[in-house]
Amino acid sequence: MRRFFARAGEALLTLWLLVTLCFVLMRAAPGGPFDIEREVTPEIRARLEARYHLDEPLPKQYLRYLVQLARGDLGPSFQYPDYTVNELIAGGLKVSVPLGIAALALAVLIGVPLGLRAGWREGSIGDHVASGLGLIGLALPKFVLAPLLVLCFAVWLGVLPAGGWDAADPRHAVLPVIALAAPNLAYVVRLTRASLIEVLASDYVLAARARGIEGRDLLIHHALRPTLAPIVAWLAPATIALVTGSVVVEQVFGIPGIGRYFVQGALNRDYTLVMGVALTAGLAILLVNLAVDVLRGWIDPRLSSASATPD
Repeated sequence: MRRFFARAGEALLTLWLLVTLCFVLMRAAPGGPFDIEREVTPEIRARLEARYHLDEPLPKQYLRYLVQLARGDLGPSFQYPDYTVNELIAGGLKVSVPLGIAALALAVLIGVPLGLRAGWREGSIGDHVASGLGLIGLALPKFVLAPLLVLCFAVWLGVLPAGGWDAADPRHAVLPVIALAAPNLAYVVRLTRASLIEVLASDYVLAARARGIEGRDLLIHHALRPTLAPIVAWLAPATIALVTGSVVVEQVFGIPGIGRYFVQGALNRDYTLVMGVALTAGLAILLVNLAVDVLRGWIDPRLSSASATPD
């Protein structure tokens, strides 16, 4: 329980620092949320700034925003006056979350078996093929891979949409999911392969082989769980990569997700929208880190016992 409260305190401190940093950086950037609008009179500009409390001193704006956050209110959007930031982010998450989960699941469900096969048969043709594909996947960034997928499957073959979003048509999700999953898939293959090779050379696996345990029994009952431990630890940075990668992918495919809102909000100096997206992403990363810690403790009980032992 004590460790739980310590982690909760660290999470709240991290979120507060994130909010403060975003608030300072957005206000320090040149321009304002109404500079891209058509030329308005000073009276209209003053009314707009008074409506959104932008005429107040910065410390007062900051405290007002913290009070709003405490109530769960992310504030109004400056560039989308008919919507609140809560509504925009909720709509974006309905698109981004399924895409991210599908991409991560695809990378793990395909990458882990390929990595296990490559590591189990180290030096074979399958091992070299998997390693080569892994290198290609890591070498192709998302901003290169996404247009190539559009060119191949939408322009040349014409079997999938080039962009846009229709929740009722799953074909619109195929290319974005592949673009998000490909680098993670390559990394999972390489990480699983290296982890299995290391586990197979460990003392307890060699002892199991000395007792006559080989093949599938050795892999499933002795090597699999310790092999998966680095994969579970990788889930936290993978989530961060999906959040940052979704910005590029959603822009390329014209998907109305949370990453696209972040880009548009930054370009339009929509302070509350950018801070709301950053806070949502930070909260998601903290929750994923907590879930990863729990999974690692289940896979390797030594981690749980070590953390429970007082210094």
